[in-house]
Amino acid sequence: MKTTIIIPTYNERENIETIIFKIKAILPEVEILVVDDNSPDLTHQVVADLQTRVSGLSLLLREKKAGLGQAYLAGFKKVLTDGQSESVIMMDADLSHDPSYLPQFLAAAQNYDVVVGSRYVAGGGTTGWELWRRLLSKYGNYYARFIIGMPVHDCTGGFNLIKMDLLRRLDLNAFDSSGYAFQIELKYLLKKAGGRFQEVPIIFRNRTVGQSKISHRIIQEGIVAPWRIRRK
Repeated sequence: MKTTIIIPTYNERENIETIIFKIKAILPEVEILVVDDNSPDLTHQVVADLQTRVSGLSLLLREKKAGLGQAYLAGFKKVLTDGQSESVIMMDADLSHDPSYLPQFLAAAQNYDVVVGSRYVAGGGTTGWELWRRLLSKYGNYYARFIIGMPVHDCTGGFNLIKMDLLRRLDLNAFDSSGYAFQIELKYLLKKAGGRFQEVPIIFRNRTVGQSKISHRIIQEGIVAPWRIRRK
């Protein structure tokens, strides 16, 4: 199964080379698409330099920062246009998503359309988070699941595999969420489109380099978005 891993970046210069080489050490044949929002720290220059040494590495440079959701949508559209991959994997650049789980994702994808790296099933969890963030994530997921009726335990997680045949059923221009709410909206619409889901337990590790992208605006969006999403 040909797979493209999409990694959105904004000021991830210190992490991007490490995550790319970790992925390639485990899955040498996988394609990697970095979607950079014109990072002030010139993350895109690091990726451009790596392209001379790493096969299957692509860069999509966007004009400005426009949110996680828009970065992923741009990546989805490029992979769909290229038409070579059978699935996409969504990953963070900050090393919080361990590439060692990737073979499990690909194995699960033999029988399912969507594979979710889940912190909230048996065997999953988080490490390195403050108490407030653990509570925010745990109960935020309960909240989202209750409102939109999703059978997935980790609605906000960003480590996911999606089959391209299912992704083609979605109107990628109809999304209106940007931050972590984008992950909720995406999973809801994939389920509505008939996707078969499987959760794979993962341990999510807090970033050790760089700054977290979470903000009050993203939290506020996460509170309001499920009510809007359930009307889609």
